Amino acid sequence: MAMTMGFARDGEPVAEINTTPLIDVMLVLLVMLIITLPQQNHALNLDTPVPCETCAPPENPVPPINVVVEADGGIWWNGEGVSRGELQKRFASEVKKAAQAELHIQVNRFAKYGSVAHVLAAAQRVGIRRMGIVGMG
Repeated sequence: MAMTMGFARDGEPVAEINTTPLIDVMLVLLVMLIITLPQQNHALNLDTPVPCETCAPPENPVPPINVVVEADGGIWWNGEGVSRGELQKRFASEVKKAAQAELHIQVNRFAKYGSVAHVLAAAQRVGIRRMGIVGMG
């Protein structure tokens, strides 16, 4: 800390307050307060669906559509390579069906964000309602 050298004569009282002890007391109180505070538990409340016990599973379930985005930007539709334009057309034809299949998107961990964003945006544009990201094996 800096020390002020004034023109006070010997024996005259100094009008400045020494704040160092006050700061020390405040730091001790702050540490005590931090230690004694209870730990906060952060909870996230989600409304998860409740299974229907009286509902029967569908007789003819629609198989999901597996779209794979490769590291080089290649897109595969159920094991068949497709271009971006073809992908858009296939999404549009799926939306028109009465029973819409789930879209499972698998992404290679080295794929570029733009390739994945294109697939997600194309699905959203045409109105695919049921889609999810699936891990690669």
